Amino acid sequence: MRDFDVLVAEAEAADVAGWGFDWLDGRATEERPPWGYARLLAERLGRASSALDLDTGGGEVVAEAPVLPRRMCVTEGWPPNADRARALLGPRGVEVHEARPGAPLPFADASFELVTARHPVSPPWAEIRRVLAPGGRYLAQHVGPASAFELIEHFLGPLPEERRARDPDVEAAQAAAAGLTVVRLDTARCRMQLHDVGAVVWLLRKCVWWVPGFSVDAYRDRLRELDERIRREGPFVAHSTRHLVEARREDRSDRQ
Repeated sequence: MRDFDVLVAEAEAADVAGWGFDWLDGRATEERPPWGYARLLAERLGRASSALDLDTGGGEVVAEAPVLPRRMCVTEGWPPNADRARALLGPRGVEVHEARPGAPLPFADASFELVTARHPVSPPWAEIRRVLAPGGRYLAQHVGPASAFELIEHFLGPLPEERRARDPDVEAAQAAAAGLTVVRLDTARCRMQLHDVGAVVWLLRKCVWWVPGFSVDAYRDRLRELDERIRREGPFVAHSTRHLVEARREDRSDRQ
């Protein structure tokens, strides 16, 4: 394994824009949930006439779908990612909208047959219901509780309150309170392995909410401890948690 300083400098210089993780090939592995979200998304997009993808990142997951609806829109709140999504999805006729977290979605009521999201920042349930057409569906893969907390707590220490966030049952209740009917809720805990400290630095630069304010200078001692541990014991093991949510907005005829 290469020297600590070389690994760290390489990770600091690498591009972290978009929502792809190819830079980690050979440096880290992560099990995938059993439901195969990218496949499910492609199937649903191929059947829909209109769809909206929330917090799309650089549009990488939507771009995997071979067939897109006649009207396909995505939202993204970080301008560099929005630019990347325009470059990737614009040639396929996709509308890319920059949307601030917490702000109303920039679409009319009942605009979409399908709303999707992969790892949304915070699902805006009332807005999701509003932009769904009656009978429309929300299909998403959410980050679950205490995801990657073995790594996060290495840097920040114990976070007992934060471990309770993103509970799938709580989110299902929030969806129901907004007027959506949850028809599927699956959960998974997936093993992650980080093979060198460069993978750690790159991940913490990309997933900035994991260790807010992360920089190599601020956490150099903890990074060195982690580097020594990996060299001594092998890959650092953490676990991501995910849940698949499918919800439906009732058709008006269902109430008659």
